[in-house]
Amino acid sequence: MLLGKRRKLGKKIGDVTVGEEYSKTMSIEDKDILLYLGLTNDANPLYIQHDYASQTPYKRPLVPSVMLYGMVSSLVSSHLPGPGSHITEQMLQYPTPLHHYSEVTLTIKVIEVKSDQHQISLSVNGVNEEKEEVITGTVQVTPAFEPESMTARSLENFY
Repeated sequence: MLLGKRRKLGKKIGDVTVGEEYSKTMSIEDKDILLYLGLTNDANPLYIQHDYASQTPYKRPLVPSVMLYGMVSSLVSSHLPGPGSHITEQMLQYPTPLHHYSEVTLTIKVIEVKSDQHQISLSVNGVNEEKEEVITGTVQVTPAFEPESMTARSLENFY
């Protein structure tokens, strides 16, 4: 459970360097799809009905694109640059559909640091087990801000 767990702030703008990257491999299970559907009330049959999906060119149910974006957002918030960061823009494509029960490897990489704008650019790349791209593009991110006071400094271990 994340609520109630103390987290330190991620990298500040001065700590981020071009070329840094983070990768993670994840499996898409039924529980993940059901949590997404419960949260969004998205009942698209292409995402949940095997009988319908089998009659489409996709042949099997798809993972919603927004779920892939959510996994990217999680990597940014948790790892690079980490807690306290915020995605301000995304330019993403989904060239190959991702199916249920697939494994996806997501990689985010720092491609630009704009210190004067307190902004970094990350490339995004995700591949399935066959090494086909399932997500590609860039996100603009505002890293964690340096606390301005002693009181704010104590928030480094926020809930």
